[in-house]
Amino acid sequence: MARVRKTKSSKKDLYAGFADTAEETDEDADLPKDEAGRLKIKRQYQDLLGIRIEKLKGRILNRERINKTIEGIYFICARCMKVCHSLDDGFTEDPENVNNQCAKCSKQRPAAA
Repeated sequence: MARVRKTKSSKKDLYAGFADTAEETDEDADLPKDEAGRLKIKRQYQDLLGIRIEKLKGRILNRERINKTIEGIYFICARCMKVCHSLDDGFTEDPENVNNQCAKCSKQRPAAA
C-alpha cells in the first residue's frame, strides 16, 4: 500500500484560542522574559483561585526547578494574601507550611511586635 503524504498543519491553528497571548500589558514589556513569565503565572493563579485565596493563605502553591541549584516557589503570603514567587518577592518559610510570608511582610512583623 502506498504512503499518503501528510499536509503540514501548524499547532498555532490548533491552539489559536487556547493561549492568552493578547493579554500582555505595557508593564510586562520592560521586564526580562523570565520575570514577565512569573508575573503572568501569578495573575493566572489569582484568577484561578479567586475567593479561595483567603482559605489558602500562607500555603505553597507550586515548586519549580529553575536550574539544578535554584528552586522557585509560588505561594500565598499569610499577611498580604498575594500570590508571590520566592525569587521576586522573597520567601520566609514556616515549618508547618501555614504561615509562609513574603520578605516585605516578614520585615514588618518584628517592628509591629
